[in-house]
Formats: sequence, structure tokens, C-alpha cells
Amino acid sequence: MTIEVFVLLGVMLVLIVSGLPLFFAIGCSSLATLLIFHRTLPLELIPQYIVGGIDSFTLLAIPFFFMAGEIMNSGGLTSRIVVFSEGLVGGIRGGLGHVNVITNMIYAGISGSAVADCAAIGSFMIPSMVRAGYSPGFSAAVNAAAATIGPIIPPSIPMIIFGMIANVSVGQLFLSGVFPGIIMGSYLMITIYVVSIRRGYPKGASMPIAELLKLGIKVSLAFFSPIIIVGGILLGIFTATEAGAVAVLYSLIIGFFVYRELTLSKLVRIIKNTVVSTGVVVILVGVSYVFAWIIAQSNIGNKIGEIMLSISKNQGVILLELNIFFLIVGMLMDPLAALIIFVPILLPIVTSVGVHPVHFGLMVVLNLMIGLLTPPVGYLLYVTSAIAEEKVEIVIKEVLLFIFALIAVLAICTYWPSMVLFLPNLISR
Repeated sequence: MTIEVFVLLGVMLVLIVSGLPLFFAIGCSSLATLLIFHRTLPLELIPQYIVGGIDSFTLLAIPFFFMAGEIMNSGGLTSRIVVFSEGLVGGIRGGLGHVNVITNMIYAGISGSAVADCAAIGSFMIPSMVRAGYSPGFSAAVNAAAATIGPIIPPSIPMIIFGMIANVSVGQLFLSGVFPGIIMGSYLMITIYVVSIRRGYPKGASMPIAELLKLGIKVSLAFFSPIIIVGGILLGIFTATEAGAVAVLYSLIIGFFVYRELTLSKLVRIIKNTVVSTGVVVILVGVSYVFAWIIAQSNIGNKIGEIMLSISKNQGVILLELNIFFLIVGMLMDPLAALIIFVPILLPIVTSVGVHPVHFGLMVVLNLMIGLLTPPVGYLLYVTSAIAEEKVEIVIKEVLLFIFALIAVLAICTYWPSMVLFLPNLISR
């Protein structure tokens, strides 16, 4: 590692540990590195790269998907999904834990953001689980782990970013997450079941099939959102950005005219939340491009490639090295920033050993989602611990089993590429 990269990463980590926002830490570390090692370069380079990084039609999809999720949540869909999920799996031991996972899996088809899903569903499910006798730490851990499914099952904001960087079909990336998302939910539910038996957590009452079918019909509107989004992209009817706009329109129709729980006052609040969420993402993406430029100028990409290939040129070994690398990166960085900085460096390496870019994209996003469950970044831990009013340290202990389960899923996705690529390959023929 060159001194320049060492200073860049060192300053960033110090600022993160100091409690400063991530975009500020990335921006200030980039500025410091430019002032120390690139004094001849004009500082106007920074705003140019920030603006250039966010000047993308594809990025317009992000506020649309944020808004669609907010509308569905405020329009009454989330509560209906919870009730339906409870009728579906609530009768199993650890019932509300399974409800949490199923709800996250369904909601994943709307917003595409782990943090958004975590907050929206956690506000419903964590208090309900605590009241039913589950420990606050376990309730928070379940919700945090289940929220990682959000960007895996389509649509997915990180997949959109990856597609933009790697010039890969967003539609294919979306489809690559369908089977892994289902496996993630299954493994989390197995973990919940085992823990619930050991701790004696309760199970709910089973729901009659007739009543469950009625609930299913009411909630079925939620399933049409991802079908419209992915189907429209794959059929060439609209782009990912246009799909986001269609998702917003669909959500407005459902909220205003079907469930009739959406009001103009709620819509104003939704727009405000969307603007704030989008602003956070956009400024993070912008400063990350400056950071990525400095990394590229240091030639660290070639050095990383040489190190990886010197260890082994075997595809399986390189995939293991990449998983370890991105698991560590996920602990330290925001997923979107990590994608922008490291994907351009590592993509040529993986393609040189025969790894499909879509397979690599799924691997990277899944790694970074696991990173959201680990400190010091660990956004999901802080969101759920705040809702549960529990210490983060306790939530971290409770989430360890779920991290192991997700790493097992990561191993399956890494070394069973045909499972990941089955659906994407159907549309590429």
C-alpha cells in the first residue's frame, strides 16, 4: 500500500471513529490527500468529480424507489403485509420472528433499500415481538438481519449503482437476487426456529385457510410492484429509472384509491423524507467518486490484482479472497461508497478468471449487506437498537448467529453461480 493510500484511508477511518458523517469523512480525507500529494492539481477538481459522479440518468431511479417505499408504508400496505405474514407463518415456533423475515422479503420488492426496510418494518415488528415475550436484543437482531434481504430481492438500489459502474444490465442484476433472497429468508427462519426452541419463545395461533386467502388477496397488490418493475425492464418497456417512476405512480394509485389511507398531508411528509434520503445518497456518491479517483491514481488496483493472483490463479480461491476483502470493507464503509470505490478496481480481476459480472455483482452486494450488521458502520444495528431501546452491544451479540447464517448463504451464492445466473441467463438468450 502506498503512503498516499495509507493517508487517505487513515484519515477517513479516524474521522469515522470520531463520529463524523461518512460523506464528510470521505470528502475531508480526499481533500487532505489532494493537498498533501497533489498540490499542483486545482481544488476545482473536487466539485467537478462530485458533479460528474452524480450526473447520471440511472441515479434518478433512487429517489423514485425511495418514494415508492415511503408511499406504500404510509398508504397502509406495511401493516397489511405484517398481518398476512402472521397468518402465513405465525403458527411456527418463534412465529413473530418468522413474520418479521417474511414481511421483509415481501417489502423488499418495493423499496430496494436495507435501511429503509429496517426502519419501516422495525417500527411495527420490534415492539410487537417485545410485547409477545421476545427479548429486545433478539427482536432488534432479527429485524436487522431480515432487512439485509431488501437490496437482494429486486428492486435494489445497490444493484442499480453496480450496474451503472460496471455497465451491466440492471434487469439481469435484479433477477440474480431472486433465488439468493429466498435462500437468505429460509436460513434466517431456520436460525430463528432453533433459537426460539432453546429459549422457549412463543408461537402464534394458526389462521384458517379461508381467512388467509382473503388477506392474501388484499396484500397481492404488493407483489405486482416488483413484477411491474422487473418485467417492464426486461421487456424493454422502460429503463430502471422509468421503472422507479412507474412504481411511484402505482403506489399512489394503491394508496389513494384502493387502500384509501394516503392523504395529501402524508404525501407532503413522504416527499420531504424522500428528498432527505436522496440527498444523503447523492452526496455520498459524489464524494466517493473523488475518493475513487485518488485510489485509481495511486495504481493500487494493479497492486491488489498482483497480490491476489500471486496467491493463486484458481477462480475459487480468488472468489474467497474477494469475499474476505468485501466483508472487511463492509464493516468500515457505506455499501454505495464501497461499490463506487472498489468495483472498478476489482471487476477486471474477476472477469479475467472467468467470473460473470452479474455473479460478481450479487456477491459484492450480499457481502456489503452483511457489513451493515457489523460495527463500526453497522447502520442496521443502530436503527434497530434505537427502536428496541436496547444497547447496541447486546444487539451485536444477538446478531452473530444471523451473520453466520448469511455467510453460509454467501458461500452458496459464491460457489453455485448457476443458481445466481439461472434467471439472468433466461433473458440473455
